[in-house]
Amino acid sequence: MGYVQEQYELYLDDENAVDASLKEMFEKYGAPKEISKKQQAEVVSHKGFSSDITAKQLTSAIKLVEAIRRYAHLKADIYPVGSGISGDTTLVDPAHYGLSREILEAIPAEWVWDSTLNGVSNAQEIVDHLMNQYAGTISFEYDHVNNDDERLWFQDNIESGKYRFPFSEDEKKELLGKIVDVEGFENFLAKTFVAQKRFSIEGLEMIIPILDRIVQNSFYDETEEILIGMAHRGRLSVLTHILGKPFDKLFSEFHPSADKELVPSSPGSKAITYGWTGDVKYHFGAKRDVGEEKPSPTKITLAHNPSHLEFVNPVVEGFTRAAQDFRFQKGAPVQSPEKAFSILIHGDAAFIGEGVVAETFNLSALPGYHTGGTLHIIANNLVGFTTGQRQGRSTRYASDLAKGFEVPIIHVNADDPEACISATILAYDYRKKFKKDILIDLVGYRRYGHNEMDEPRATQPKLYESIDNHPTCATVYAKRLVQDGILNENTHEEMKESVFNKLQGIYDDMTENINENPEVMPLPQALRQGLSDIETAVPKDLLHSLNKGLLKRPEGFQSFKKLEKILTKRHNTFTEEEKADWAVGEALAYASIIQDGIPIRMTGQDSERGTFAHRHLMLHDVETSETYCPMHGLDEAKSTFDIHNSPLSEAAVLGFEYGYSVKAPKTLVIWEAQFGDFANAGQVIFDQFISSSRAKWDERSNMVMLLPHGYEGQGPEHSSARVERFLTMAAENNWIVANVTTSAQFFHLIRRQAALVNSEAARPLIVLTPKSLLRSPRVVSAIEEFANEKFKPLMPQPGLNLTSKKAKRLLIGTGKVMVDIAEKMDENPQKYENLHVLRLEQMYPFPERQIQEVLDGCPNLKEVVWVQEEPRNMGAWNFVKELLYKMLENSDLELHYEGRCERSAPSVGDAHIHKAEQRRIIKRAVEWSEGGDTNEGN
Repeated sequence: MGYVQEQYELYLDDENAVDASLKEMFEKYGAPKEISKKQQAEVVSHKGFSSDITAKQLTSAIKLVEAIRRYAHLKADIYPVGSGISGDTTLVDPAHYGLSREILEAIPAEWVWDSTLNGVSNAQEIVDHLMNQYAGTISFEYDHVNNDDERLWFQDNIESGKYRFPFSEDEKKELLGKIVDVEGFENFLAKTFVAQKRFSIEGLEMIIPILDRIVQNSFYDETEEILIGMAHRGRLSVLTHILGKPFDKLFSEFHPSADKELVPSSPGSKAITYGWTGDVKYHFGAKRDVGEEKPSPTKITLAHNPSHLEFVNPVVEGFTRAAQDFRFQKGAPVQSPEKAFSILIHGDAAFIGEGVVAETFNLSALPGYHTGGTLHIIANNLVGFTTGQRQGRSTRYASDLAKGFEVPIIHVNADDPEACISATILAYDYRKKFKKDILIDLVGYRRYGHNEMDEPRATQPKLYESIDNHPTCATVYAKRLVQDGILNENTHEEMKESVFNKLQGIYDDMTENINENPEVMPLPQALRQGLSDIETAVPKDLLHSLNKGLLKRPEGFQSFKKLEKILTKRHNTFTEEEKADWAVGEALAYASIIQDGIPIRMTGQDSERGTFAHRHLMLHDVETSETYCPMHGLDEAKSTFDIHNSPLSEAAVLGFEYGYSVKAPKTLVIWEAQFGDFANAGQVIFDQFISSSRAKWDERSNMVMLLPHGYEGQGPEHSSARVERFLTMAAENNWIVANVTTSAQFFHLIRRQAALVNSEAARPLIVLTPKSLLRSPRVVSAIEEFANEKFKPLMPQPGLNLTSKKAKRLLIGTGKVMVDIAEKMDENPQKYENLHVLRLEQMYPFPERQIQEVLDGCPNLKEVVWVQEEPRNMGAWNFVKELLYKMLENSDLELHYEGRCERSAPSVGDAHIHKAEQRRIIKRAVEWSEGGDTNEGN
């Protein structure tokens, strides 16, 4: 009665807050004290139930029903072989609640469950029904989702059974046919190309029908593109069965011997091309247009993927956002999430092991990065390489990471094809309705080792004993259809034979050519050409107009007064004195680019304001906290300017921006590190995508990376952008590496990069940007430099001519240290008449011709000195020395180094020691004495 009294109080506040059966009782009998034992007996007896049920038993039954919703997955039949990490299942055991079958049968269904279902009349039947829905070959975890509407949506779909797709007999046969196709393809590869790596899908064949179902559903929505990212396992099957890659083209990539190549039978099969150095066959992606006859045709893209598994995730999300954004109008982009969505297929060990997965999930609800929900699939084969589940994670499920981001999870047995399709449709509908991520944990196994050359039985003997004795998915499903009278006994074997004969026929039509001297393809002509012909000057009147427009504010907008004074002073200086500091030069670069009709997207940690508070391209109203971007008010703008503060992430955000730049080749995409060395955390994206994707996959990116760099006594982690790493990877004109020292140089460099968008000459740009120099008068440029000049890869120290007849020592260096040298020389210019100084503004491609012209114009030189502030084993020295040595090898000039000695850390941690070192470097660089110490070994 205590429970009933409590429920009645809830009923008085809100009649819909209690169970429907209690509501009915309160409406009929009033307050609990008015309900006699006779009346209570009447409530149950007229329905044929015992009247001996206590309030505690009723409460326990309600708790049991709720526990099944939350924990029945612990007892689910989701493992075709083996098992997961065991968990406590007592929470779904009626005995745990003091309930027996007799008690549950005595409780009316409507007292513990607010739904109705034919044939369900008591609590025991409810428990049986819910266990069947929540703990069969498909199970669910959604209790961690904090949105009531979402939870109730799942509850309704699951408990009513609506989520189960009603297959017709023909649809079941068609589904079996798709599984047989995949299995037959993998078997053919195994027999034809013995002991070659292919990372087969066997054990998880249902990935293909799942993807196919998603694609089929998309034809009836407004979807224009589906972007897929996945690692190696099953990739060849996805390429052929989903992306339509010709079988003979794929077969040709299995080279049987070093001096022979397979040639496809049809010319069309050779149309798929990649970069000039290429990659292994299970890293390639592809594109395909499908559904031309459907209401909404779709383009499918499978992203290229390196062996760094999950790092493709943010790249695909960047693809997707780029496909959703419309950028060719003034202001901010207009996003249409229904236009495109992404599918990410994860490995079970990598999903929970790789931090980039969590970083990517964290992007899913952020304004600058959300894509309207991603369909995640874990290709769960129970083992990572040779590492088992207990060694590979600290959680029960590989999917548990997703719970922290409130992502619903569906676990499904990969040997139950119909359950897999039902799970897929439910996931698709959830993403479509709520525009949020959802995860399918597809639990199967790996029939062979990590690759087909591994022997898994050495490390997983018990698991592979089970796998060896376990029939394939197609065999399991075919047997089920035979038992149901849908399939004849011999049909399955006939289907298998038909698939093999088809593939064998394709293979037999191919030819084998002798190729005695295979060579790498040549570098594209567009990359071999220089960039000096690109004009980037902007007329004075347009610069003044843009500068004026950047001070416009919406009516009533009240930004921070102190900040407005700073911004007004900067822009007034340009108007009155026609000089621009770094901030104004940068703003004019962006403004002129969107005036040219080229959209800009810029992100990074604190990039709206700028790490060093120089940019302020997103203003905040002090009264309303509304924001306004000055770029959006420009009358001249013909395209969007999109700027966002990123989360504290490098790998995922950098990958996202790379993906965006690839998918939106007409857009200038800029990523800024908070400090240059933060790029360390995104090294995989630099190594495997940005620096090499063009050569491997013919994937073009024109993105810009701004990496604050400069030795100012801020310690090892806030000094160096590690330029040596980018120069080590510099080859084949794969990117540009620059360190500019004036606002006009930055202006022209960024405009030159914008001019490369959507061209064969497009390539990424690495810029080492200043910190303290942002406010230095020595980076200020006159308007003539913006209006009449262009980018200079090499420039003399300000105030000096390009060449010098008097110079005996030539200093060459890059970045802030050259500004420090200028300050030193300005103290006594006559003292340094024997010194000539060049700033190497672009380190790669190296401006060899321009340097040679300087050398030729300085006839009295005795030595060339490379100056840098980084340690000798870092910075640009190891890159430039070989190039400079080669230039000087036929002359009498000596080449020396001036800078810090070799060190393991980029800089000292004590600001006083730093200053002493910096003074010493500058002093020894500028003070030349004939026959003196060259400091080569400093």
